[in-house]
Amino acid sequence: MVLRFDVVTLFPEMFAAIRDFGISRRALERGLWQMECWNPRDWADNAYGSVDDRPFGGGPGMVMQARPLEQAIAAAKATRAARDDAVKVIYLSPQGRPLNHRRIAELAAGRGAVLLCGRYEGIDERVIARCVDEEVSLGDFVLSGGEIAALAVIDACVRQLPGALNDGASAVEDSFAEGMGGLLDCPHYTRPELYEGLAVPDVLLSGHHENIRRWRLKQSLARTRERRPELLAKWLAQRTARGLSKEEAQLLREIDAEELCGRESAP
Repeated sequence: MVLRFDVVTLFPEMFAAIRDFGISRRALERGLWQMECWNPRDWADNAYGSVDDRPFGGGPGMVMQARPLEQAIAAAKATRAARDDAVKVIYLSPQGRPLNHRRIAELAAGRGAVLLCGRYEGIDERVIARCVDEEVSLGDFVLSGGEIAALAVIDACVRQLPGALNDGASAVEDSFAEGMGGLLDCPHYTRPELYEGLAVPDVLLSGHHENIRRWRLKQSLARTRERRPELLAKWLAQRTARGLSKEEAQLLREIDAEELCGRESAP
C-alpha cells in the first residue's frame, strides 16, 4: 500500500515545491508515496475556464462553483476506485478541526486522501455537504487558498514514512511526536563550538550519553513549560495517570528551582 494524495487545486504548479525538492522528492523517487493534481478548470462549462461566481445574497469576493469541483473530485476518486482504493475527501479550511500530529500519523499510516483546496471566498457549501468527509485547519488564521495547507499536510505525512528520512529517529524525536510524549523538542547545536560568543553547552561535548539524554529531556520540559504550558499540562495529566518517573519528577523540581532563582536574582 503506497501513500497517495490527489489534490484538487486551481494551481497545480504550486505542488512542484513538494514534488521536486528535499525529503519529499527523495521519498517520491523511492516510490514511497504518490501525488496527482486535478484542476477544476478542466471541467469548466465556459470558454474562459472560470470556475467561480458571485455569492448569492451579495457580499465581497467570489465563490468557487460546485460542478467543476465535484467533477474534479469524482475524477480523482474514480482513479482510486479502479484500484479498489476508497479514501476520504479532506477540505483544507480555517473552519476545520485543527490539525495535529496524531491525525498526521493516521493519514501517513493509511492510503492518503483527496485534498480539496479552496480559493477566493471559499467553495459552494453544497460541495462540502455532498463530497467532503472531513475539514482540517492549520490554525486560527486565513490563507489565500488551501494549497499551502495541503502542502503542509503532505510534507508532514511523507516524513513519517519508513525510509523517507535518512535517519529514522528524526521523526520519532520531532516536537509533538509520540517519541517525545507530546513535548517540544530540545535545542540543537552543530559546528562551530563557539559562534559570536555563544558556546555549545558543555554536556553536549562530553560524550556522556546518559547525561546528554537527561539534559535533552530537561530542556524539552523547560521549553514546553515556557512556550506551550498547555502542552506541559496535558503531558503531566497523562503522566500523573500512570505516575511520574523519579527522573521526571526531579527534573521538574530542578526547573522550578531554577525559575525561582531567576526571578529572585532579576533586578
